[in-house]
Amino acid sequence: MKAFYAEEQKRHDPRAFLSSGAPQPNPEKPERIERLLAGARSAGLTVERPRNHGLGPIAAVHTPEYLDFLEHIFTRWQRIEGASAEVIPNIHPTARNGSYPASAVGQAGYHMADTACPISAETWNSALWSAWSAVEAAEAVMAGAPSAYALCRPPGHHAFADVAGGFCFINNSAVAAQVLRRQAARVAILDVDLHHGNGTQGIFYARPDVLTVSLHADPVRFYPFFWGHANERGEGPGLGYNLNLPLPRKSGDAAFLEALATAFQRIRAFAPDALVVALGLDAFEGDPFGGLSVTTPGFSRIGEAIAGLGLPTVIVQEGGYLCDALGDNLTAFLTSFGGKQR
Repeated sequence: MKAFYAEEQKRHDPRAFLSSGAPQPNPEKPERIERLLAGARSAGLTVERPRNHGLGPIAAVHTPEYLDFLEHIFTRWQRIEGASAEVIPNIHPTARNGSYPASAVGQAGYHMADTACPISAETWNSALWSAWSAVEAAEAVMAGAPSAYALCRPPGHHAFADVAGGFCFINNSAVAAQVLRRQAARVAILDVDLHHGNGTQGIFYARPDVLTVSLHADPVRFYPFFWGHANERGEGPGLGYNLNLPLPRKSGDAAFLEALATAFQRIRAFAPDALVVALGLDAFEGDPFGGLSVTTPGFSRIGEAIAGLGLPTVIVQEGGYLCDALGDNLTAFLTSFGGKQR
């Protein structure tokens, strides 16, 4: 299996985020890349640099208004007297179907869901290369590879079509799925991150050609709070094409694998031509967020189980934060996935 990653993805280095109203060091640090690269290489993957794919694949899932905002907001923010070093919103609309503000402050509130996605001088470029890694992996699978891994950082699954959030700016999993749709009539996205993939759900919520399935800690008391509940099934033509499987806090391997079996039942009923795995490793028992209790052997079993679907698969890195086992967890998943796939 090949892995795709570009060095530019390291340059985004957010300083802080607000957690329960208090500023904390931002856990989405460049060091994650070193741990994940080591894990991918330990699993025997070769790491290649993606090509510059331009805005086309990204604009297929994100609005031009939003992409223009992401590209230019940092420069505009620096013109504000007394502004923070990073773009962080301080106001949000109660509804987003009204007028569009002209000010940088207003647009930041409009396009940023929370204070966990600060934008600095390098954010736009890092996010582009992260997305292009996902595009390259999807194209490798379309060219005949049974699977490919995209080391996407910053991650993406909390980004909606026109809103950043939760460390995410461009939705890499959605971009990969849309690229696969060039050849695949139906694509399934299986999100196994600790947190619900609310942005991914939002992008495809009214579409019947992409099935979205997410296993995650129950959002009733956990981020992202407002999305990820079991009664969210899609809308319009997409009704019945979204499945959320929230798990009680601290659920371990057995509960996760049981929910995964339910996810597989829905995926098989959809009969997809290709699969995107939004791979979060933050469901780990030792992850700093502490929401679920999956073990390192558990990630091996998860990888083996997903490979058993027998689908052409793009694996897109989502969460998984700094802890001693981060690289080992990726190795466990990729090794078992590749072994079962062969």
